[in-house]
Amino acid sequence: MFRPLYVLIFRILGWRVVGSMPQIKKYIIAVAPHTSNWDFPLGVAARSILRIQRAQFLGKSQLFKPPFGWFFRALGGHPVERTTSTDMVDQVVKIFNRHDEFVLALAPEGTRKKVDKLRTGFYYIAKGAHVPIVPVGFDFGNKQIVVCNPLYTSDDMEGDMEKILSFYRTIKGRNPDLGID
Repeated sequence: MFRPLYVLIFRILGWRVVGSMPQIKKYIIAVAPHTSNWDFPLGVAARSILRIQRAQFLGKSQLFKPPFGWFFRALGGHPVERTTSTDMVDQVVKIFNRHDEFVLALAPEGTRKKVDKLRTGFYYIAKGAHVPIVPVGFDFGNKQIVVCNPLYTSDDMEGDMEKILSFYRTIKGRNPDLGID
């Protein structure tokens, strides 16, 4: 519905999309580096431009409280309680298994702060649900959203994570000093 508006805004601001989403029914979109609050509106626009409106996302539970909780749910958000130990990976794998089509977008760092390594939950969700990971970078340095080829997990987690990290190291977030090394 808002796609023509987002395409126009992208053109005016000089942004472009490099690559395309796979034509498969289930996958995880791992977006990084997550360095700014601007990543969310950029992601909403990109979701529409890339025609993946069905993509869902996880967000900290505080976002889903009044007065704006309804807004984040309407955009496809699912609240996550981060203050307690939960079996989040198993819960999300079950969501994938209950649906014929399900796309989940998340930030593998889990925060906008500087991190030394990616969190591994997204990897274990992909492995448990038998779905690929599609790395996506919001490259503010080149004003582009870069979509990488899908990566299916293997028995070599360290090697798989290095492939993902090598892609993200080429992407410059809005606050580069908070990016991935």
